[in-house]
Amino acid sequence: MTPGNNGASTPEDDDPFGYLYADGQANGAQPPSGGYGYPNSVNRVRAVGTRQYGQQPQNAQPAPYGQVPQQQGAYGRPNAHYAAPETLPGGAPTAQTQMHSGGGGGRGGRGPNTKGLLIGAIAVVAAVVIGIGVAMLGGDKDKSEAGDETGTTPTQSQESKPSPSSSDDAESQVDLPKIDAKALRLGGGASLAQDVKGAQSDGGIYVGNLNQVGSSVTWTVNGIPKDGPYTVFARYSAVDEDQEMTLTVNGKPFGTKLNMGNFTHTSDGDFAKGWTKTYAWPTLNKGTNTITVSCQDGDKCNVLLDQLWLKAGQVKD
Repeated sequence: MTPGNNGASTPEDDDPFGYLYADGQANGAQPPSGGYGYPNSVNRVRAVGTRQYGQQPQNAQPAPYGQVPQQQGAYGRPNAHYAAPETLPGGAPTAQTQMHSGGGGGRGGRGPNTKGLLIGAIAVVAAVVIGIGVAMLGGDKDKSEAGDETGTTPTQSQESKPSPSSSDDAESQVDLPKIDAKALRLGGGASLAQDVKGAQSDGGIYVGNLNQVGSSVTWTVNGIPKDGPYTVFARYSAVDEDQEMTLTVNGKPFGTKLNMGNFTHTSDGDFAKGWTKTYAWPTLNKGTNTITVSCQDGDKCNVLLDQLWLKAGQVKD
């Protein structure tokens, strides 16, 4: 169509969809030949209002008794006049998707594993019960042991065998003998006297005249509890210079002289001011022992002897 020339057709003839309307059909509009959409498609063009839905097709056979007749184009069923795009050449491939039921979410899924939960709960309860039982048994055992220890404690009506440590302590606490001068056996020129004050022996009696060679005092000691080291003490009085005498234990001279020094530093010859003590560490035998203090050649023996006594072990006081 060119300017000034309306052409051979009317405007409605130029409308490609004129055949769909009544006035277009009255004027002779025809649907185009061929399909729309994509090549080789089936022509399904109809005039508006001519398609009927939900009606039995003509010449349809009745369905047998007890069966539902198939309707053309029913929901969910294929339509004989429709071809799906994927069935045509070049169409999209089909893919079947399998629906998996969720774990307990839908009606077809499995429910919670109640059997497994029940078994777990029973196991926990059993473990707790076993633990309580073990704790109770342990407590009973401790109580039983405590009761046994209490029951084995010696009482006044039971005898208990002392252990070595307790025996040693008992022996160290035993009062060992002590002797006054007048009870000693005198030898040589030794003699008893009591004119110098300060002696602690009974009656203030002491042993004098020990400054002569051969003079001696001997003590026979009974009741020594065991063999071992002991300390022998001697109370005496010395003035001016230091003195030393011979100590003999069980007939054998002690290793060193018995030191009888002037520890009071008395220098005026007054024996009443010179009373002091000395000690030695001999080894004694269990039972009876003899201890002798004597004046031998080379000794200095100008002393007054008051008392002798013993203590267990090597001590100084």
